Amino acid sequence: MSASVLAGQGIAKSFGPVQVLFGVDFAVRAGEVHALVGENGAGKSTLMKILGGYQPASAGTILVDGKPVSLRDSEIAERLGIVMIHQEFNLAETMTVAENIFLGREIVRHCFIDREAMRRASVKVLAELECVVDSDARISELSVSEKQMVEIAKAVSRDVRVLIMDEPTAVLTGAETEVLFRLIRRLRSQGVGVVYISHKLNEVKAISDRVTVLRDGRFIATEATAAVTPDDIARLMVGRDMSDMYPLHHLPPDDAPVVLAVDGLTVPGWVERASFELRRGEILGFAGLIGAGRTELMEGVVGLRSRSAGQVTAGNGRSIRSYDDAIAAGVAYLTEDRKKRGLLVDKPLTPNLTLLALGRYGKIFIDLAAERAATAKAIDTYQIKAGDIDMKVSSLSGGNQQKLLLAKTMQVEPKILIVDEPTRGIDVGTKHQIYLFLDEFAQGGGSVIVISSEMPELIGLAHRVVVMREGRVTGTLAGAEIDETNIVRYATGLSGVGADA
Repeated sequence: MSASVLAGQGIAKSFGPVQVLFGVDFAVRAGEVHALVGENGAGKSTLMKILGGYQPASAGTILVDGKPVSLRDSEIAERLGIVMIHQEFNLAETMTVAENIFLGREIVRHCFIDREAMRRASVKVLAELECVVDSDARISELSVSEKQMVEIAKAVSRDVRVLIMDEPTAVLTGAETEVLFRLIRRLRSQGVGVVYISHKLNEVKAISDRVTVLRDGRFIATEATAAVTPDDIARLMVGRDMSDMYPLHHLPPDDAPVVLAVDGLTVPGWVERASFELRRGEILGFAGLIGAGRTELMEGVVGLRSRSAGQVTAGNGRSIRSYDDAIAAGVAYLTEDRKKRGLLVDKPLTPNLTLLALGRYGKIFIDLAAERAATAKAIDTYQIKAGDIDMKVSSLSGGNQQKLLLAKTMQVEPKILIVDEPTRGIDVGTKHQIYLFLDEFAQGGGSVIVISSEMPELIGLAHRVVVMREGRVTGTLAGAEIDETNIVRYATGLSGVGADA
């Protein structure tokens, strides 16, 4: 076995009175991929920020090549070959791809920045990633997945000995993930140690050599990945058996009334003449490849995007043309982008929770005590782990941010809940909580539309699944028809409307 390149011994971390890491040991060897997993709030990102020089430890020792070091900042860590790709993008939006890749270490020739050399080097590293992004493109012009590939290119263009990757595939397509895996395997063969943080346990199983599990800031186990199954890892993460991940299906009655009817909806450039119905007590899934138009369709349904044709009608006959109409009709939408469009991450929990329903807390002056009481109740009801009710949302883990977003959406007391990628980037325990909530909401007479890129999620939750391709509804599956093969066939054009074969 190779020696550890980077190790932490007895790492502890407190933010004021709240301790988030308790004497954790972790080490990565040269030429291995070491996965780090745990529920949201387990301390994974905090531990890696400490080992990457972004945060100081409250206690413990960091070793590089077996020798204690002081990583006072990330620049010191990077000079030692320790590079971290953060879960949140760290890119300058107004600068070019090449400028971002070499930001802070520009190539200089005769006292001037050699932009052509930077461009050539950027083209080379992007080609290794099989990424077709133009090195002269502005970051602001790129898609989310393209930005992630630029972050990866920025990291691997350095003289790296340890590469820390925090949820690197959260926004990547399947094809992009395979490219990333080929890169990781190449780095491993070159002796680079890779730390791979992910909630996607099948990916952990596919790419890693060892896996370490944290729970509530404490070390639980380190195992050879080959010796454990994804279910084994999940049990270590949550401390209980996860065999019942999805609730039992409680089918709505056959004569359940239609509560939402969408007829011939067209969203210019995205969706063409989409139609579907939602019944009371039903969980209706929407499947499709990235770019199929699912999000754009739902934004058109609730009035967040303009539409050029079609009608949306609630069960009471109310026509929905705007988001105010949607809220008045009892329809609420939970966005897929919780940080940019769902939450004010630099604000405390309370103003985030009550923003959609301020009218409930006062007409002229806001009843601050009532707001805080509502926040305390939401923390308890939705099991939001928050050390302080006045803490900023940015300090919450991704899973707790998602639960806060769900609590905020429920403040308007909807009868119909549309959730877009409700469990993206969160751990299995929090996923289970959200699944139970959606099932209980439907059993209580509510109706749910779930957009998800995770087929097991749709299969486990939905009573029916609508499949989209290139802006069109290609088919609807029910009962035993709902399986991965059928979903893929409809999503790729092998079956259904406009089938290629």
